Amino acid sequence: MPSDDRPPAGTPPLPPAPDVPSPALAPEPPAPRTDPSRARALRGGTERATGYRAVFAVREFRAVFAAHLLSLLGVAVSELALTVLVYDLTGSPLLSALTFALGFLPYIVGGTLLAGVADRYPARRVLVVCDLVCAGCVAVMVLPGTPVGGLLALRCAVAAVAPVFTGTRTAALTDILGEGDLYVLGRSLLRVVSQSSLLIGFGAGGLLLAALSPRGAMALTVVTFCCSALLLRFGTRARPARIAAGERGGGTLLADSLSGARDVLADRRIRGLLLLFWVPAFFVVAPEALAAPYADAIGIGPAGVGLLMCAMAVGHIGAELSAGSLLGPAARSRIVLPTALLGLLPLALYAVRPGAALAVLALVLAGAGAAYVIGLDQWFVDAVPQALRGRAMTLLTAGLMTVQGLGMALAGLAAEFLPVHAVVAGSGVVGTLCTALVVLDVRRTNVRYRSARQG
Repeated sequence: MPSDDRPPAGTPPLPPAPDVPSPALAPEPPAPRTDPSRARALRGGTERATGYRAVFAVREFRAVFAAHLLSLLGVAVSELALTVLVYDLTGSPLLSALTFALGFLPYIVGGTLLAGVADRYPARRVLVVCDLVCAGCVAVMVLPGTPVGGLLALRCAVAAVAPVFTGTRTAALTDILGEGDLYVLGRSLLRVVSQSSLLIGFGAGGLLLAALSPRGAMALTVVTFCCSALLLRFGTRARPARIAAGERGGGTLLADSLSGARDVLADRRIRGLLLLFWVPAFFVVAPEALAAPYADAIGIGPAGVGLLMCAMAVGHIGAELSAGSLLGPAARSRIVLPTALLGLLPLALYAVRPGAALAVLALVLAGAGAAYVIGLDQWFVDAVPQALRGRAMTLLTAGLMTVQGLGMALAGLAAEFLPVHAVVAGSGVVGTLCTALVVLDVRRTNVRYRSARQG
């Protein structure tokens, strides 16, 4: 299953759960919260290993990391192949583009209505079932008789539950790595893989499509999802659900999901932190959405489009790895607010209608601004109660993907009436002002939160 902050993907939605858990998602026997592999890493392995090496010293994380990589590569290849397949069958650019759009749009539905799955059932069972159902969904897409409408419906269903998978896995990381620095660095590594696999996956997909038919390329992704499921099943430990069966009060899955969303959004601090994730993400996607028209406007051709599309990811990966490797927890916490506030300003360079070199520099710097998230992860996990953690992480993921989809759509709409460089520059300026308002609110809640903890 795909995840984290960028590539849209997921698994088909699970059916609403009755009051008695279904066999597919029945609670597993309780397991101790103390993870022996993590305990050994904390006692021994991390005495020599520090930073990201300490995270890889935890056996369960290695399995999660490998599964994440396989899923993301499968998603990127299947998305590209499905887009080509739909275009081959219909000859319609609109339907081909819609195939990509359906990777974003259902996120808010799945993240709101199905979020309860993340806390209601054991994490390992949810993750494995999601991967297997995703493999089955892609397998149906591969069948020659599947109509275009069916392909789009399956794509939509796959995306609807992506935030459930990601939220469940993110919450499970706190059990595997603890709630401190190892968790933050683990999340950072998964984000770096998400950024990298987006580039590698689409490149690999292009090579596969040169040798195979679109359906043949998609068939290979069924294997990646199955391998991911095997890694999660046999590489991670069974743990009980965050909400025990006796604590549900007879509520349905939908009721758990909606009540969890209400509880998360009702807390001012958690709500402010969510907005600090979401608001910069809404504005930063404008140059990516408009890379093709801007490359055409400055005459750098198709190769220039690829350069512009990769630049922001390169900046993000470099800054995230540097912050995780060179900065300690206290320093990463200190840079959250100033980096979030300044991260969109490089896009203002588009006001001078820059050439390729200056545009790439602006995008690399804007991508580097995303380094604030590594410190924000720790704030978020500290602020969210244990019983709400799966639903909160699911809502976070759903919101991220939704605002990015909306940001791309609105940037394209604005470019119908304004020059492309003005739209990107405006996104940087307006986004900075909006982020400043969120930063002020989060700063106030930081003071109150620290005072409450000290009291």
